[in-house]
Amino acid sequence: MQIDNNQLLRFTTAGSVDDGKSTLIGRLLYDSKSIFEDQISAVEKTSQQKGIDGVDLALFTDGLKDEREQGITIDVAYRYFTTPKRKFIIADTPGHIEYTRNMVTGASTANAAVILIDARHGVIEQTKRHAYIASLLQIPHILVCINKMDLVDHSEEVYNKILAQFEEFSSKLYIKDVRYIPISALNGDNVVNRSENMQWFKGSPLLYELETLHISSDINKIDARFPVQTVLRPQRDEFRDYRGYAGRIASGVYRVGDEVIVLPSGFTSKIKSINAGETAVEEAFAPMSVAMTLTDDIDVSRGDMILRKNNQPEASQEFDVMLCWLNNKSAQPRAKYTIMHTSNEQKAMVKEVVYKLDINTYQRINDDKDLNMNDICRVKIRTTKPLMVDAYKNNRTTGSIVLIDENTKETVAAGMIV
Repeated sequence: MQIDNNQLLRFTTAGSVDDGKSTLIGRLLYDSKSIFEDQISAVEKTSQQKGIDGVDLALFTDGLKDEREQGITIDVAYRYFTTPKRKFIIADTPGHIEYTRNMVTGASTANAAVILIDARHGVIEQTKRHAYIASLLQIPHILVCINKMDLVDHSEEVYNKILAQFEEFSSKLYIKDVRYIPISALNGDNVVNRSENMQWFKGSPLLYELETLHISSDINKIDARFPVQTVLRPQRDEFRDYRGYAGRIASGVYRVGDEVIVLPSGFTSKIKSINAGETAVEEAFAPMSVAMTLTDDIDVSRGDMILRKNNQPEASQEFDVMLCWLNNKSAQPRAKYTIMHTSNEQKAMVKEVVYKLDINTYQRINDDKDLNMNDICRVKIRTTKPLMVDAYKNNRTTGSIVLIDENTKETVAAGMIV
């Protein structure tokens, strides 16, 4: 299998408090030589001041000085590194239950999730919560890292027991691909290099798995969805007649000559040209950013969607959403919000809270309709004008929305269309 060296992999990390996420990420960065010399020197100096022999790997991921001094990591920290095979963005999210919203935020665009389990404790409630959120967000690949194997004598029996625990409950979730790796982030076993202490494990180290995940197959190539972000009308004389429609292809493939329909207007035309930057191409596919021209001079504006005539999303003013409430302030009954869907922006309201979800037990709560921070719930949303929506399970781009408070302009919720 050929991996594109420029292909970007986004992955999120999740685990309970003290499961070793910061140490694991530090080990990935350190052993893959993705850290500058001055960073290494600074961390070595801080480690010595703390009385630690060697390097405290967790310091590589502690973003703010105040957090580091308190010994805690909060919010979502994004880290970037590159190996010869791939580029990576890590979303490091806290494990505390009160930071559910941060995991949802960090995982929303992830291709993979790395879930850490302490080998001494096995599967706990927080493990189940993280797995459920990964399932809810349709993250295609889950890498379960059973950490601190050095503290259980690198026991294959302990590893197999935890693997069976995870499989027992995750089989009820919608997860496509689960892989298990026994590791010691502190000592580097099976993180970048294969472990000499666990030769019974025949799988690959974590970094190899991340470098070789085949993520192009996760993109919806069937449903052609092109939300228009802007209309290009150059002022230069030689481009006076040019009218291009620019945006990022959400899914599917577009070719010059394809018959298309523009929604919500319903006008039809054919694709005249496609440009990726300054290069003319015959075809384009998700997630490319392109500019298209059409053979007919029709009215197209930001928020419209260019589609195939025989494959259209549902145009709806009312739909169900699995919503995560992100804001410190509770939702007000029937309050008005701005809804953002692809490049479209409309007025909307939460018409009804169908049920809330206890993400520790997966049980529905039917008698509590208040929306507070970190709540995950199923709601009915009504918009002033129709949106072209797909179910999130079919299309993560056209199936997702965010709600913005009209007064404060704060993002208050993110949701997946059911």
